[in-house]
This record gives sequence, C-alpha cells and structure tokens, in this order.
Amino acid sequence: MTATLSSYSLIAIYSAMAVYMFAFIAFTLDLAKRTAESSAPVAQASVNRVGVLTRAGGTTATLERLDAAPVVPTRRISRFERVAFALTVLGWILHVVGTVLRGVAAGRVPWANMFEFSLTASAIIVGVFIFVQLWLDLKFLGAYITGFGLITLGVGTVNFYVAVVPLPPALQSYWLVIHVFVATLGTAFFAIGGGLSIIQLVQGRREAGKFESAKFLGTLPDAERLETLAYRVVVVGFVFWTFTLIAGSIWAEHAWGRYWGWDTKEVWTFIIWTIFAGYIHARATRGWRGSRSAWLAIIGFTAVMFNFTIVNLFFKGLHTYSGLPS
Repeated sequence: MTATLSSYSLIAIYSAMAVYMFAFIAFTLDLAKRTAESSAPVAQASVNRVGVLTRAGGTTATLERLDAAPVVPTRRISRFERVAFALTVLGWILHVVGTVLRGVAAGRVPWANMFEFSLTASAIIVGVFIFVQLWLDLKFLGAYITGFGLITLGVGTVNFYVAVVPLPPALQSYWLVIHVFVATLGTAFFAIGGGLSIIQLVQGRREAGKFESAKFLGTLPDAERLETLAYRVVVVGFVFWTFTLIAGSIWAEHAWGRYWGWDTKEVWTFIIWTIFAGYIHARATRGWRGSRSAWLAIIGFTAVMFNFTIVNLFFKGLHTYSGLPS
C-alpha cells in the first residue's frame, strides 16, 4: 500500500511539473505582450485657446482648454495571463495532491527529509502566490514563481528522492509539524519578497535610463511601489521566521536537553533572522531605501536557499536529516 501511494504521489508531482512548465511559458508570453503594449504610442492631449484674460496693469494671458486629457495606458488582462494563472492553480492542486499522498504513504507529515521538504516548500510558495492575489495583483511574478516551483520539484525528484522510511527518534515529535511548517511559510514569503526585490532593482535601473530595453517593465509598478510590497511581504516572513527560531530552540531542549548548541543549522537559522532583522531595522530607521534594501532582501533569501541546500548536504551536525545516504 505504501509503495502504491508513493507511486501515485510521484505521478501527481510529475503532472504538476508538466502543468507548471506550460504556465511558465504562458507567463513568459504575457511578459512579451506587455513589452508590445508598453511600446505603443500614447495619445497626447490637444490644446485649444479659448480666450484672453486681461489682468490689472494691462497684461494679458491666454486661456487654454484641454479637449482630451492625456491618455494613460491601461493594461487589459491578456489571455496569456488568464491561461497562465489557471494553469498555475491546476498545477498547484496536483502538487498538493502529490504532497498529501506522500504524507499518507509515510503515515506522517510530508517534510521529514529534503525530498519531502522540496515538495512541501514549493507547494506552499506557489500556494501563497495564488492566495495573495486576493489582496494584491502580483501575477507579474508568475514566471518567477512557476519557474522556481518547477526547478525545485525537478531537483527534488531527481536528486533528493528517497523511499519512505521511519522517522529518526529526534523527529518523532509534534514540533516537527509546527516548527517546519512555520519555517516553510516564512520561506514562501521570503521567496516572494526576493522576487519583488529583483524586479525592483531592474525597474530602478530602467527608471534611471540604464535599462530601457526591458520595455515590459513599463506595465509593472514603479520601483518605489515594488519596494513597499517587498517590505510588507518580508515583514510577514520575518514574523514566521522568528517563531521558527524560538520553536526550534524549544524543540532542541526536548530532543537534546539544551536550547542552543551552535549546531550548523541553528547558526544559519540565526544568520537568516539577523539579515532580515537588519533589513527591517535599516529600512525603518536608517532610511535604507532603493537598491540597498533590495539587495538585503535578496541576500536574505539567498541565505535561506543556502541553508536548505548547501548546509543540509555538506555540513555535518545534529540537524542532518536530508534522508540521503552519507
């Protein structure tokens, strides 16, 4: 039964990868369409003189009337964007089904090794992207999110796949559910914040006249708006990551009899927390705006990915739970 469910899980994951690939292509085509739209000429207002005003002292001024207000280009949602987002939702449903089936096959939550965490983390990242559309239109991040999900699933299934095995004693705790799930939520918001910060940097260069070839950026929010969105998203992720750090210390005391032991994983979790704490503090109190704040957000998300990949694979410690053979 376990082997059958694991097979069905892989089928669902491979299907999700195929759908994400088509969604990525559709989002890319939408960006190309945005480029064409931003290149279209903008209608100018016509001005007619309608009279002369005589001021005190004999001076005159011409009165003018705008027959047509300047036309601000408004972007209509393209068919590519609609198809891409629908495919993203479909891929995410298949993704979640595959992740849940893996958990059912294992008889526990599906995030006890690197393969399972790659499934769950990418599912939550795509899920956060989907549901955040209820408040903010961030579909311009679609190519980034679906591409990230596709790469994560591809690397996870090819390089990190392991069969279902019993949990090590240290992981047989309810903290596995709480600690890792909240850490994954924090990772999802950091991923979106990192994507917004990357676009902010490019948009800032375009606004400075240094990157005029990326014409699709003309249909996206300006650099200041992107920075504000990234800051809000990162703050949410920081709250989750703070809870992750605290919960991890409590779990460590239950498992190993100490709250902190300078284990590699513990150190990198704290480094990530410090980077994003510095990002929030510097932006709020030191006026670190523009490219400096964007680079801090990007460095922070890079540290998260380093923690998940390099630290898990190449560093030894009590948190070596990749599930891969040594």
